[in-house]
Amino acid sequence: MRNAFGLMCACVVSAAVIAAVWFWTSSPRADVAAPQTVAARKAEPLPVAAAKPVPPREDVEVTAALSAKPAAPVPAKSTCANPDALGVSRVVVVDTTGGPGFGFQQFKQLDFLTDKEVVLTFDDGPWPTTPSVLKTLAEECTKAVFFPIGKHSTYHPEILKQVAAAGHTVGAHTWSHAHLDSKKLSEAQVKEEIEKGFSAIKLALGANPAPFFRFPALQHNPASVDYLGSRNIAMFSCDIDSFDYKSKDAAQIINTVMTKLDKQGKGIILMHDLQKHTAEALPTLLRRLKAGGYKVVQMKAKESLETLAEYDAGLIKDMKLPAVASRPVGSVVQTVSD
Repeated sequence: MRNAFGLMCACVVSAAVIAAVWFWTSSPRADVAAPQTVAARKAEPLPVAAAKPVPPREDVEVTAALSAKPAAPVPAKSTCANPDALGVSRVVVVDTTGGPGFGFQQFKQLDFLTDKEVVLTFDDGPWPTTPSVLKTLAEECTKAVFFPIGKHSTYHPEILKQVAAAGHTVGAHTWSHAHLDSKKLSEAQVKEEIEKGFSAIKLALGANPAPFFRFPALQHNPASVDYLGSRNIAMFSCDIDSFDYKSKDAAQIINTVMTKLDKQGKGIILMHDLQKHTAEALPTLLRRLKAGGYKVVQMKAKESLETLAEYDAGLIKDMKLPAVASRPVGSVVQTVSD
């Protein structure tokens, strides 16, 4: 029995020794330092799959395609101090290729105005009455097309600059207001009236005018029409003639325009900025347009007109101007003390 007890004690001691050995050699130790780590290599970016185009929604109007280049900043719209101004309802840009004609009195191909839309146009300036016209247009925050006479532009270049600076479109109305359908004019003289007029306006503005042209007295012939077409100059007649040049007062001008306009419903209105009565009539006329629900459409040219060098040079020579005559006053005369 004593031998059995001794054997049992030996077994217990052996088991304890085995357990201790396993504990010190195999089990985790809190005092053992953590294994060192090696920094992983920076991961390579995964290739990005091309995004699938998102089909356009049916309730969204697509107005422009996206460009790889950032879009240019959109200029802020000019503010109008008059909350009840006539304003401009829309702006149209004219591609003058081939010399399109406007104004149903003579040219009936292009009917671009909708009901109650008008285009304001003024002939025969610039003149001392023109600033009054510009003031009224500015007060109503609206725009017009001006067809100045070349010779008048050499008289009052500073006034014509005011027209352009105000954002109006500047075309031309010949050099001397000659009727181009006259049999007294040769083909070369007709061409000179047109080109010299544009060159004079360029000289006054210091920039190329719009390729917009109106025949004096609305008189034209096939040869002059063909020539303007070859130069890609748009031709303007009218729909509503104010006959302001033979009106006795401002009231008659207003009555003439509104009576015709209410009958026709829309159109290009022809007036003259060198007429005193027109300048006087314009404030009331524009208010009548506003009250009648009429809206102004501004016409601009897609590209300006490149005048012909021979007429530019000829004009300077005829006027006995130095070659630097087109320089702005500020670059010629400067105040050094006052």
